[in-house]
Amino acid sequence: MEHISVLLNESIDMLEIKEDGIYVDCTLGRGGHSSEILKRIPHGHLYAFDLDQEAINESRPRLEAISGNFTLIHAPFEDLNKELDRLHVGQVDGILMDLGVSSPQFDDPKRGFSYRFDARLDMRMDQSQDLDAAAVVNTYSREELLRVLREYGEEPNASRIVNAIVSARQEKPIETTFELADLIKQALPAAVLKKKGHPAKQTFQALRMEVNRELPQLRSALEQGLDRLKPGGRMAVITFHSLEDRIVKQAFANRALPKKVNRRVPIAGEEKLDYRLINRKPIQSGDAELEENNRAHSAKLRGVERIEDKENS
Repeated sequence: MEHISVLLNESIDMLEIKEDGIYVDCTLGRGGHSSEILKRIPHGHLYAFDLDQEAINESRPRLEAISGNFTLIHAPFEDLNKELDRLHVGQVDGILMDLGVSSPQFDDPKRGFSYRFDARLDMRMDQSQDLDAAAVVNTYSREELLRVLREYGEEPNASRIVNAIVSARQEKPIETTFELADLIKQALPAAVLKKKGHPAKQTFQALRMEVNRELPQLRSALEQGLDRLKPGGRMAVITFHSLEDRIVKQAFANRALPKKVNRRVPIAGEEKLDYRLINRKPIQSGDAELEENNRAHSAKLRGVERIEDKENS
């Protein structure tokens, strides 16, 4: 299945791209956002990260058809500073993050991301890493599995599911997506199974996020990226669920909104902020995009700009 970039025009517009700017796409995927950035920087350069070597291999010819002003980096985007320093890149004009899993990853049965296909439990974005979903399911302690399902899946029936996993793996390892999905169905009460949506959705999400360290990586990359922006530079982030959106919202607020203070306690001078929110409420997909792409329903776009120092500009 072709990957359709979500909130493509809105995120590109938010970056206010300059022809000679330096831009970073932290989540290359199949190159949808990167292509649009590259078209707009004939005298600039794009640096694009991805953990998935398949994504890099597929995106390269698409970008080469536009221009050669890009560098592809096979690394997690939490290595933002390390990789840009290695390439002698200083501050940048814009950073984009399009979080979540791309459609080709979900729709490739052999990648083991989806409960829709029977495949080995994998879920690795970087297929060179050792930890995969099978290892999490079969080797994590009961307490560790509870943490994963509650923290990353917000699964209200985590205890039931984990107890079923721990019991089943004593007989034999849980190796495939269908084995795990069936086990989850058997563990849940009938009232839960009648609810809308697949009963394994939150567990599969939690395992994927644990395998790929998605939230710790996001927190680190946001802080590095905000520091890396030039004055006047912008960051745009697209999230797909509440956990990610909460982290992005808080990271932006910490830089762009004044700290809450006790109004009865006098403070010396006004707090100087180096960033401003581009939008206080997240931008979401319009009706046309929702009709074309069902996966856009949960997408939210937030942006922040580093403020230029007028005194020194």
